[in-house]
Amino acid sequence: MKELKHLNKYFKKYWLKLLVGIVITIIARLFQLVLPTFVNKSISSVDEFLKGTIDKSEAQSILFEYILIIVGAALLSGFFTFLMRQTIINVSRYIEYDLKNEVFDHYQYLSLSFYKKNRTGDLMNRISEDINQVRMYAGPAIMYGIQTLTLFACLIPLMFIKAPKLALYSLLPLPILSVLIYQISKIIHKRSTIVQEYLSELSTFTQEVFSGVTVIKAYALEPLINEELQTIAAQGKDKSMRLAKVNAWFFPLMILLIGISNIFVIYMGGKQYINGEIGAGLIAEFILYVNMLTWPVAIVGWLTTIVQRAEASQKRINEFLKQEPEIKNEVATQTPIRGKIEFKNVSFTYSDTEITALKNISFVINEGETTAILGKTGSGKSTILDLIARLYDVTSGEILIDDVPIQKLNLTDLRAAIGAVPQDAFLFSDSIKNNIKFGKHNATEEEVIEVAKNAVVHDNIIDFSKQYETVLGERGITLSGGQKQRVSIARALLKDPQIYAFDDCLSAVDTETEEEILNNLKKASQHKTTLIVSHRVSSAKNANKILVLEDGKLLQEGTHDILNETEGYYKELYKNQLSEKES
Repeated sequence: MKELKHLNKYFKKYWLKLLVGIVITIIARLFQLVLPTFVNKSISSVDEFLKGTIDKSEAQSILFEYILIIVGAALLSGFFTFLMRQTIINVSRYIEYDLKNEVFDHYQYLSLSFYKKNRTGDLMNRISEDINQVRMYAGPAIMYGIQTLTLFACLIPLMFIKAPKLALYSLLPLPILSVLIYQISKIIHKRSTIVQEYLSELSTFTQEVFSGVTVIKAYALEPLINEELQTIAAQGKDKSMRLAKVNAWFFPLMILLIGISNIFVIYMGGKQYINGEIGAGLIAEFILYVNMLTWPVAIVGWLTTIVQRAEASQKRINEFLKQEPEIKNEVATQTPIRGKIEFKNVSFTYSDTEITALKNISFVINEGETTAILGKTGSGKSTILDLIARLYDVTSGEILIDDVPIQKLNLTDLRAAIGAVPQDAFLFSDSIKNNIKFGKHNATEEEVIEVAKNAVVHDNIIDFSKQYETVLGERGITLSGGQKQRVSIARALLKDPQIYAFDDCLSAVDTETEEEILNNLKKASQHKTTLIVSHRVSSAKNANKILVLEDGKLLQEGTHDILNETEGYYKELYKNQLSEKES
């Protein structure tokens, strides 16, 4: 159970509620123990009446009194059982809530490279299915475990006090049961881990299918996907059945052994009764004791399964919680950002692919300047924006923001000062208004409309039946590519940051709309440092500075007029795009 030690901090947090729950559990079980004793006394009073020791009215009076005690004890036991569930089970829900928040916060804390190495379905499964298995340990397992321990601690000594020989025979099967549980629990642990890993695989597959349903339909791949799902489901069924077959041994074995205990009680108790060693009521009392032990003994197997599954799930959760982010915020104080950016001999290699995206790049972007970055696909344009936002740290060289090394800036302040618009615009399954307000949660409706107009998407939005309240599908699937890009631009404009980072965010709009948006951006981004990554010269020609990249190297640098007069990539690109526009 070493992996489950991670939960100890939550048990300490809710120790008072747990303690109250444990005390209530013990009280509930103690009231339950009243039943067998007074059943014994009731049968004994009847036996005494039959023997003529007491008269009929006295026997009836005693029986009525004992019945009231039995009913009262049962009611009190039920009431405390209700309180027990209200305390311990509630604590398990609090722990589930805290653990989910811890895992989610850690997911957000981890670096971008973590998400490139792990699949979304697996991440979702660990924060849902795995945590649910852990919750079962933190609640039901503790509750029923305390019940079982209380009954064992009270019943077994009580049985030996009242009839040692009878108790010995009735409890004889228990050591055999303990050995069987130990052996089976080891197999359960292995197979539980395999099942949990399979569930992650299934979650990943289905999540990818749902996200890529447009592509699947476009290529008519539904039959192939169904076959793949059937294969994965069949494998999962086999794994789950192997676990179920082991679990299936628990209850039959326990019922068998409890049945043997009952036979011992009836046989040995009957012999002792015949010999005059014990009364008939004691036999009934012991049968009740043995049957009261049926559920606790049976629950041991179930508890073992819960603990083993929780251990397997917590181990998978801990694997992620132990991972440290590559990018850490090492500055606690606030560091305001003005917008000057300098790259000094920067090189960068992606750790997952070993591709060197930038090779000894150096340039300076002054505060308030607009800089365009051009180049072929894979030349390193987007990598520059990622490094400025410190989504990655450079392999070699140095990045300075406002003449301060980027690692010495408060990471939250740095990213808060950047308004990023990626090429593949991501929108949430929420209203258009809330997607725009993602950049500024307290924005007024007038501010939202203004930035939408600047992004040239306002007219599209008001054509929808619910206008700005239109709820988008997953990843903004309701909108066209160009509309998604423009909503993302509106989001960045509303944020009003010190640094704008536009990553080829006009690739899905026509040239006329692009020109209008660029003119609006020029007005909105005055006195702001702006970086525009593009394949089009039209997006770059009005910039204060243009950087041309090729294979990770800085090929050209200068203004549009200077580069257009110099033989090279930029002049050739400008001529080609100009001729395409004229044709």
